[in-house]
Amino acid sequence: MTVKHVVGTEHWIEHDGIKLYIWEKSNEESSEKPVVVLAHGSATAGRESFDLQIPGKPSYSLMDYLANEGFDIFAPDVRGFGRSTHPQGHFSTWDASEDLNMVVDYILKFRDAQRVNLLGWSWGTQYGGMFIMAHPEKTAKYVSYAQMHCNSPDIARRKPKIEFYPKNPYVHIPEVGWKGRFYSMTPAEVNDSDVIDKFAKDASTIEINTPNGPQLDMVTIMPMVNPCLLPVPTMMIHGEYDDVADLDGLLPFYRQLPNPYKRYVVIPEAGHMMHFQKGHLLFQKEVASFFKD
Repeated sequence: MTVKHVVGTEHWIEHDGIKLYIWEKSNEESSEKPVVVLAHGSATAGRESFDLQIPGKPSYSLMDYLANEGFDIFAPDVRGFGRSTHPQGHFSTWDASEDLNMVVDYILKFRDAQRVNLLGWSWGTQYGGMFIMAHPEKTAKYVSYAQMHCNSPDIARRKPKIEFYPKNPYVHIPEVGWKGRFYSMTPAEVNDSDVIDKFAKDASTIEINTPNGPQLDMVTIMPMVNPCLLPVPTMMIHGEYDDVADLDGLLPFYRQLPNPYKRYVVIPEAGHMMHFQKGHLLFQKEVASFFKD
């Protein structure tokens, strides 16, 4: 992928005493660009999740790809993540959805737009879905990427920590600890060691302490999103080796989506970290195609 004229801009907003960081990527050659907001997962912040910069391997930045496709891309850090305010105690998925709402309101005013396109990844599908349920008029289209469900293998692995999460608002993850998600249920040949190393380094640098509030919600109050209350065109997409998202767990959700314009896509050669794995190019094309249609 050849990246041309893509520029990055930092934004800051504040609501209820919480400062939120937003990273924007845009192609200067485009005008009146449709807006895409990227909602990160429960591990690391927006910029590190979606704008990974690897020397000699530029295709792994989802933000750069979408910017070159003519979109204006925003990746916020919800509270507790990255550069945004880290509350002392636990915060909830609902709090994250309120942060997302404030971010969207800021972007709509900043870009004089009526609606945004939204992509939520992993836990981002939970607070992203909550946001759409509360404010469907602000969303044009929605991509639910690697959406978790109650019976997924990953959620089952978190449940033994149900007593740990309430006692510890944050946990420190060393650099090597960020690499495990690339291998869970995913063959080694699907991964690129340069990508894994760079992601782990960036994530451990920005996320000195990772919040446990999202983990607590995922093992105690799932499901958090009602598909019947997502009225916008929706694409559900995940990798064939994802330990969070799978057909058996998500097809019932998909069938209940009320908008007749919907897609379900499974990407080969990819797991839960799909946008950093071998299938990332096909994933990018599917996302861009859906938002453009």
